[in-house]
Amino acid sequence: MKVLVEMSARHVHLTEEAVETLFGKGAKLTFVRELSQPGQFLSEERVDLIGPKKSLTHVSILGPTRPENQVEISLTDARTLGVEAPIRMSGDVKGSGAITIKGPCGEIAIEEGVIAAQRHIHMTPETAEKGGFTDGQIVSVKVEGPREVTFGETVLRVSPKFADAMHIDTDEANAVCLPRNAMGEIIVK
Repeated sequence: MKVLVEMSARHVHLTEEAVETLFGKGAKLTFVRELSQPGQFLSEERVDLIGPKKSLTHVSILGPTRPENQVEISLTDARTLGVEAPIRMSGDVKGSGAITIKGPCGEIAIEEGVIAAQRHIHMTPETAEKGGFTDGQIVSVKVEGPREVTFGETVLRVSPKFADAMHIDTDEANAVCLPRNAMGEIIVK
C-alpha cells in the first residue's frame, strides 16, 4: 500500500490564552489555507522562537487553537536554538523542552512543549481496515527518488478525523530530496 509523504516544517500550536498574550486581547488566528489534515489550517500570524543560543523568526502557527502550547521543530532547529526537543508524537509534551515564544504584543515562556515530531502516518479507519493496519502500529515506509530510503519506526495514527498522509520533518525531507507529491510504500515489519 502506498501513502502520500509530506514534509511538516517547523510550526507552533497555541492555546487561546497564548494567542491573546502574543497578539492582543480578543485576537484570533486568521485562516490562510487548509492543510492536508481536515480542520487544520495555516494561520496568517507568525511568532519568534527564542532559545538560549539563538532565535528563529516568522515561525508559522497552525490552527485551530489547542488545549496546550506545542512547538514542533527539527533536531537541527533544536541545536540552533540551544533547546531540548525529544522525538515525540504530537501532544506528548510532558517533560519536553522549554522555550520562549514572542509575538508582536507579548511573549510567553513555556516550561515544556518543544518536540521533534516522531514520523507518523495519519490514516482513516477505512484505509486501515483495507490494509489490515491498527492504530499505534509501527511500520516502515520506502520512499523512492534520487536518495531512496526506508524510514523505520513510523507510527500509524488511525482516526476518522484524519486524511491519509505520512509526515516527516524538514531534516528527514531534505536528507532524501523529497519531491512534491512523493509517495511511500508501507512495509509491515
